[in-house]
Amino acid sequence: MPYSKAKIDLRGLIRKVNDDGDVFFITTEEVGNCVVLLSKSDYENLLENAYIRKSQPNVEFIQKQMNQAKSGLL
Repeated sequence: MPYSKAKIDLRGLIRKVNDDGDVFFITTEEVGNCVVLLSKSDYENLLENAYIRKSQPNVEFIQKQMNQAKSGLL
């Protein structure tokens, strides 16, 4: 979404992000210059997932648990 359009109704975009879980890419005329508008809870979830995935033992534990759940062992 172009910046010029986003600034017209930023409050409405924020409402859609928070109420509906929408995510918006807001761009400028400069190539590669954009931002992502997402809810605080989605942002925190991304940070938490990135943190958990940094640790290989965590990843292996989660994969093992998921496989057991799929197999009906949990």
